[in-house]
Amino acid sequence: MYIEHFGMRELPFTLTPNTRFFLQLPTHQEALNLLLVALSSGDGFIKVVGEVGTGKTMLCRMLLNALEKESCVSAYLPNPYLSPEALRRHFALEIGVENALQLRDFELITRINERLVEIAKEGRFTVLIVDEAQAMPEETIEALRLLTNLETESEKLFQVVLFGQPELDQLLARPSLRQLKQRITFSSQLQVLTQTAVAQYLEQRASKAGYEGLSLFSKKAASLIAKASGGVPRLVNILAHKSLMSAYGKGERQINPQHVVHAIEDTEGVKVPRVASGLSWWLSSALLAGVCAGAAYVLSVRGLIG
Repeated sequence: MYIEHFGMRELPFTLTPNTRFFLQLPTHQEALNLLLVALSSGDGFIKVVGEVGTGKTMLCRMLLNALEKESCVSAYLPNPYLSPEALRRHFALEIGVENALQLRDFELITRINERLVEIAKEGRFTVLIVDEAQAMPEETIEALRLLTNLETESEKLFQVVLFGQPELDQLLARPSLRQLKQRITFSSQLQVLTQTAVAQYLEQRASKAGYEGLSLFSKKAASLIAKASGGVPRLVNILAHKSLMSAYGKGERQINPQHVVHAIEDTEGVKVPRVASGLSWWLSSALLAGVCAGAAYVLSVRGLIG
């Protein structure tokens, strides 16, 4: 791979969410700050919505890392496509209910309530974090709402953070789920990255991976990645990774637009922007013209053409 070629310690643009590479950019940092403030105020439901590839899972893991273990018991549900009973059992296991898999459902609810009260008496709070929440069946979401009815006289016994794609909003807009929707006290919308933010993002990740040289991506290359990806972090990672591979293959030390064009052409669902298409065509045409001119010169020298 290209790690040694660019003087890095690790791959900077992998698709696996690595909290070391968290976006230190306004849209994602503000969302994390909002979540922490909302949880500290004891609100019931909090919702974070973002398109595919905008960094929801990364933000979810950052939140889990940011919650102080001494003051919080966190439960994480990465795949919420569960029945209501399976949801309750998973939650029970996460918060430390003993024999959660053996208990009958009505006993399970009782033990969940008792465990939540124990946690509250210890001076801690409980948070359930649900990733890909748009995949939850409607009856499971309703079961979750009913579970949050567990409370003391003064406070809720646990809070819920829902991370999901825009389809989550459509799901919660159903009349049958209006009670849950009314309980959402804070909501955040993750935005795609601006062109300036993409350039910062590229340099930031390269630097954290160990790169110490001047700008790894030329301004035009970064601009091209921003336009082709639409500012979606996942696509930025894919194009940046392939651009680095292209540059490495040619033995070059900085990413230029041609490397990015090669990356785009090798990526399904991404098109070369018009300007870049023109650039690619111009480069190809210029190369062809140069070859033709060179051939004509050689032939004229040899007297084969007039």
